[in-house]
Amino acid sequence: MDGLTVATTHQGFLLNLDDWSEAIAGQLAAHNQIALTQAHWEIIYFIRNYYLQYRHLPNARVFTKAIAKTLGEDKGNSRYLHQLVPDGPLKYACKLAGLPKPPTCL
Repeated sequence: MDGLTVATTHQGFLLNLDDWSEAIAGQLAAHNQIALTQAHWEIIYFIRNYYLQYRHLPNARVFTKAIAKTLGEDKGNSRYLHQLVPDGPLKYACKLAGLPKPPTCL
């Protein structure tokens, strides 16, 4: 990406959290046919901060509830999150945020 080689898993998750940047997130999003908006960035930064604070990834239910508590009920619900990323909000939030694949995601 932009002349840099970034190691990923076979599913496209970064192997090294420190390799992440907004540019990398943009490349990962484009590779996954996701057009990033401000709403996506809000969720990406939320999950990065969550992971850095707690050192683990939540399951989808805890993820949604934590977003509701932090960003409001209008954003912390499955309908809103699936509008952003229909194929799996938690999985793709983690992927775009440079985090490991959540253990509860297939």
